[in-house]
Amino acid sequence: MDIHPTAVATCEAEIAMPITIAFDVYGTLIDTQGVIAVLEDLIGERAAEFSRTWRDKQLEYSFRRGLMAAYADFGVCTRQALEYTCLYYQTPFTSDQKRGLLDSYSSLPAFDDVKTGLSQLQGAGISLYAFSNGARRAVEVLLANAGIRDCFDGIVSCDDVRSFKPNPAVYAHFLKESGATREAAWLVSSNPFDVIGAISAGWRAAWLQRSGSAVFDPWDIEPTLTVASLGDLAAKLLTPAH
Repeated sequence: MDIHPTAVATCEAEIAMPITIAFDVYGTLIDTQGVIAVLEDLIGERAAEFSRTWRDKQLEYSFRRGLMAAYADFGVCTRQALEYTCLYYQTPFTSDQKRGLLDSYSSLPAFDDVKTGLSQLQGAGISLYAFSNGARRAVEVLLANAGIRDCFDGIVSCDDVRSFKPNPAVYAHFLKESGATREAAWLVSSNPFDVIGAISAGWRAAWLQRSGSAVFDPWDIEPTLTVASLGDLAAKLLTPAH
C-alpha cells in the first residue's frame, strides 16, 4: 500500500475528527465485468473484450454529455454504449438479448473484499455513502441485490445535478447532501479520473487499485492513499499509528 507523503503528517489529525467516506459504485464496489458471464453465453471468447469496450464507451459518453451540457442519465449512456459496442464487434443481438444485458447491470456482484471492508468501517462509526453517476433508484437496486445497501447512510446520485463526475458541481452536491465538510470528506474510487476530480475539489481521496496493471493518470495530482482492497483501506484509516 502506497501512502502519499502529504498524507502522513496529517492523517492522525484527520481521523481524530468525524470523517465521511463517499464510495464510487461501478468498478469500485461493484464488478462491472460481472456481465461477462452473460456475454459468454452469447459470444463466447469475445465476451471479456466486448465488456471492456462497453464499459469504456459508457464512461466516454458520460464525459461527453457532461462537457456538452447535454445530460441524459447513466442508464441512457449505458444503453447507447451497448449499441455502439454491438456495432463495433458486429454482433447483431436481438432486442431481448440487449434487454437482458442491460438488466444484468442491476444484479452485478460486489467485489469479494467489499462486505468485510465496509463492515469494518461502519463498525468504527465512520459515515459511509454511495456516490455514483448512476440514477438513485438504479443504485438502490444494485446495492440491494449485491447485499450491501445496509452498509450505507445514504446514496448521493450525480443525477440530481444532471451532470457526471468529475464535474466539480457533483462533488459540491455530495457535501451538501451528506452534510460533510471538504476537510472531512474522503472519496474512494478505482477510477483515477474520479480521484483526481475529488482532490481537485479539495477532498482527500483513496485510489483503490484493483489491478496491479492499472495505471494512474500522470497529471501531477497524486491520490492521498493508494490501496489494493477495502481491507487495506480500513486498516489504514482505523490504525492510529502510521
